[in-house]
Amino acid sequence: MRPDLAPDLRQAKGEAFSSFYRATVRSLVGFLVNQGANVHVAADIAQDTMLSAYERWDTIDHPRAWVHTVASHALLRRIASCEEEPVEQVPEPTSLLVSPDAIGAWEARHDLLPLLRSLPPRQRQVLAWSLSGFTPGDIAEQLGMNDDAVRASLYKARRAVAEAVKEREEGQ
Repeated sequence: MRPDLAPDLRQAKGEAFSSFYRATVRSLVGFLVNQGANVHVAADIAQDTMLSAYERWDTIDHPRAWVHTVASHALLRRIASCEEEPVEQVPEPTSLLVSPDAIGAWEARHDLLPLLRSLPPRQRQVLAWSLSGFTPGDIAEQLGMNDDAVRASLYKARRAVAEAVKEREEGQ
C-alpha cells in the first residue's frame, strides 16, 4: 500500500465503522437485555464488542451478525462465570445510559422483559435474535442450529408470551 493512501483508507474505515456503530449499538444493548442481561451489563458488553469489531473491521464480512454473535457469547460467558462485581458507587452515565435513574424508566417501558426472562434460555435467545430482525435461517446459522429447531423454539416462545399477555389482560 502506498503511504499516501493509508490516511484515506483509515479515514474511510473510521467513517464506515462510525456509521455502523451509530446504527447498531443501541439495538445491540436491547438484544442483550432481551436475552436476560441488565442494562449496565448489556451496555458494557456492547461497548467491548464494538471495540473488537473496530479492531477487526477489515476482516468482518457480516458486521451486524458478527457483533450479535460475539455479544451473545460474551453474555453467556458472563452468566456462566457467576462472578459478582460489587461496586461502591453507581456507574457513571454514558451515551448508552443517559442517567442511572433512567434505567428504571427504560425497563418499565419494556413490559415484555419479565415475560422474556421467564422463558427457557434457548427460547429467550432465539426470540431475542428474532426481535433484532434476524430470520430463522440467519439465527440457525449464527447459533449452529438447524432451521426447524429455530422455528420450533420461536413458535414455543411466541406462544408462551402470547399466553402470558392474555392471562395478564384477563386479570386486569
